[in-house]
Amino acid sequence: MLSKKTKYGLKALTYIARKGDNEPVQIGEIAKNEHIPQKFLESILLTLRKSGFLGSRKGKHGGYYLIKKPEDILMTDVMRILEGPIALVPCVSLNFYEPCNDCPDEATCSVNRLMIQVRDSTLNVFRNTTLADLSVK
Repeated sequence: MLSKKTKYGLKALTYIARKGDNEPVQIGEIAKNEHIPQKFLESILLTLRKSGFLGSRKGKHGGYYLIKKPEDILMTDVMRILEGPIALVPCVSLNFYEPCNDCPDEATCSVNRLMIQVRDSTLNVFRNTTLADLSVK
């Protein structure tokens, strides 16, 4: 299940991208319009800033803005920053692989085979979706 952190992060990024003028957007505006608790949003936007998706400007006319073009922000990158590994089990993760403690043989594990298919399908969607795709009005 998608965490609230990721859901709110996607909504905030989409909101900022839809503004389109690359001017900073204040946290309060995003929180109000997207129905996101402001304190939680502050934490999410800080994570996105530290990860290189957003820049910020302080002051009365400050806020957050996209550093990259929306078409250059892939959902694989956003999801990994906000949600963590894309794979549902560690034994099929491409970036965070770990063997499962309860599985003696991945090659014959039915769960492993299924989760590889789920991972590959999910990655296909995320790799082929950008913030620009989500920002279409």
